[in-house]
Amino acid sequence: MKLKRTLAGAMSVTFLLPTAAMAADHEETEMEPAMETSPASDLRSDLDYLLSEHFVLAVETMQKTYDEAPDAQETEDALYQNSKDMLPAIESVYGEEGAAEFDRIFTEHNDYTDDIVEAAKSGDEEARADAEEEVEEFVVEFSTFLAGATEDNLPQEAAEEAIRAHEMDVLSTFDSYVEGDYEAAYTSYREGFSRMFDISKALSGAIVTQMPEEFNNTSVDTPAADLRSDLNKLTAEHFALATYGMEKGVNQADDYDFVTWAEDQNTADFTAAISSIYGEEAGGQFAELWQPDHIDAQGQLVAAELEGDEEARTMALDHIDMFTQDFGAFLGAATEGNLPTEAAQEALRTHEAQVLSTFDNYNAEDYEASTADFREGYQFMFGVGEALGGAISAQNPDQFGGDENMMPEEMPQTGMGGTSNDGWMTALWASVTALVGGAAALFIRKKKNA
Repeated sequence: MKLKRTLAGAMSVTFLLPTAAMAADHEETEMEPAMETSPASDLRSDLDYLLSEHFVLAVETMQKTYDEAPDAQETEDALYQNSKDMLPAIESVYGEEGAAEFDRIFTEHNDYTDDIVEAAKSGDEEARADAEEEVEEFVVEFSTFLAGATEDNLPQEAAEEAIRAHEMDVLSTFDSYVEGDYEAAYTSYREGFSRMFDISKALSGAIVTQMPEEFNNTSVDTPAADLRSDLNKLTAEHFALATYGMEKGVNQADDYDFVTWAEDQNTADFTAAISSIYGEEAGGQFAELWQPDHIDAQGQLVAAELEGDEEARTMALDHIDMFTQDFGAFLGAATEGNLPTEAAQEALRTHEAQVLSTFDNYNAEDYEASTADFREGYQFMFGVGEALGGAISAQNPDQFGGDENMMPEEMPQTGMGGTSNDGWMTALWASVTALVGGAAALFIRKKKNA
């Protein structure tokens, strides 16, 4: 019991510490935020990264293990490393015993994915039932663990509901994949991916409520923090689907078209919002900028690889280079220089290089390097979310800045089942589309004058 109480305290402190590593990563790019972020928002963003990456790697591990893909082991290793990334922080405060107990919980949790896959491959319904029972035991154990860690600021029942829903997202995605119902698989994928950001908001809110002074009395539940988190979600999902889609394409996998369909849905989250406020022409200009020289060009890289066509590859890379220039200028204009054009272009070049390196190392069968590139590129997107969100917040201080970063007098509810996305999503789109719509209009005028 003493160890469990000690570890519960460790859990709450652990989530404070990835921020330093993330901040070091941010220093590698000139795409710095135009507005200083709050400690609470940093915590939430770090949890956005860790939890969403866990989901992505869990899904990919199960698919690749089921397919006996050549990089299945490297992907599974990355899944385990995602869990272990927090262990040094725990050990530094609570020693080897506490870290070992935390490791036990997550290792056993990740082991269940192998059990589910093996049951599917063998058609062993009893083994599947046993694995599901183990998953349910984890749900109860870990939700109890989180409730203790946060001193019930995250209620056990709410944590249990959210963790169970997460596990069902993973299972549903896998089961639909095995059945060949790829539309259902990637619909479930997108829902499960999004859910991780709801969980990170609730968990970070519970931790900040528990120890407000450690976070300078700032809040995770502000318009600026919501904006940053949603940009994290959009950019990270784009990277995950782009790299996985290119891999599926070069393998000519049966579900390739459905991965690209999911990527199109990610793109539509931008385009539909712009069109609904500024009309079809502005939305069309945005899509024209984003789709041909970016999304389509990545598909052209896949085709060039399959055909061994170096000229086609060069042309695709030229399109991507054009995209980094044009879209960087687009963002610079949209944010009125709060995100400088040059910094945006440099960050976009880094992003495209990470996508390409992940793809090229995969094709070279250097799966360890490809997986490392994926993890680096995935994490980089959260720096992009921070910088772009900061630029928008700095541009609109009345809406996103000032005292809104401070703790409200009455803390929001942290029950995971009750998060309200509609309000802040409306505010997000109102601000982002206003900015992007203005930039789109600028591009329209330039094209008409050309």
